[in-house]
Amino acid sequence: MRQLVVDSEQAGRRMDNFLMTLMGNVPKSRVYQMVRKGEVRVNGRRVRADYRLEPNDRVRVPPVRLESPRDIRPPGDKAKDLLAGRILYRDDALMVINKPSGMAVHGGSGVSLGVIETLRALFPDLRSLELVHRLDRDTSGCLMVATKASALRRLHALLRQGEIGKTYLTLVAGNWKGGVVRQALVKNVMHGGERIVRVSAAGKAAVSTFSPVRQFAAACLMEVELGTGRTHQIRVHAAHEGHPVAGDEKYGDVNCNRKMREFGLRRLFLHAARLAIPASEGRDAVTVMAPLPPELQRVLDGLR
Repeated sequence: MRQLVVDSEQAGRRMDNFLMTLMGNVPKSRVYQMVRKGEVRVNGRRVRADYRLEPNDRVRVPPVRLESPRDIRPPGDKAKDLLAGRILYRDDALMVINKPSGMAVHGGSGVSLGVIETLRALFPDLRSLELVHRLDRDTSGCLMVATKASALRRLHALLRQGEIGKTYLTLVAGNWKGGVVRQALVKNVMHGGERIVRVSAAGKAAVSTFSPVRQFAAACLMEVELGTGRTHQIRVHAAHEGHPVAGDEKYGDVNCNRKMREFGLRRLFLHAARLAIPASEGRDAVTVMAPLPPELQRVLDGLR
């Protein structure tokens, strides 16, 4: 049993994120189980996974059998070189990566390695390296990674306040004038661990603003501004409005996907194109843009 005292750098972090950093090889499901069952305690009390640590909190962490190092495949040079060439922005506290489609942001659920594990192997001297937010595995584009715990807290606060601008490009089925979609979303976990998100009045508030960029014969290129950051938000909102995202195998339209394959679409057409981080706490404002990937640009060229 370990007893840890929270320092100023760790203060403000969520309990689940703190534990996942501390026990990097332990499955995420096991971390949440430990918190839920009260195996992890703060100052002798049970806490929730979203509890935010305070300076001098005493955290009791139970012993957990980790995977043998020989069972963990380290990132190869190819993966490290790929991400090294996709760093769009870096300062002393933040990196923004142009995440490729098909690469998970972290390991788990059948994926041994993701962006964060690869970056930790690429930058072993960085004491702290944490995801600020997440992108679906099939989504490409701007992904924020904090290299200081203080930056992680600051950016999380900005996200909660809705002050970080997140703009996506997506291709949706049909002819759509867009607009503001305000539909609450609820997340369900199906048998086998698959996550399905649905529109439900009982869910969490979600706001997406769809603005047409170019209308094609059977699809429309949309710019999407997120007011909230719910799981699968753009995909579910677009599908609910009758204009699902092209290439979406979970919420999409079979006929649309078949038609778009004729134009070379082999992935989800969803790209995190722009991040706008406001100035705060002595930090200048930062705007980062990720160009549309060549495979998606070729689809648009074909549609034209």
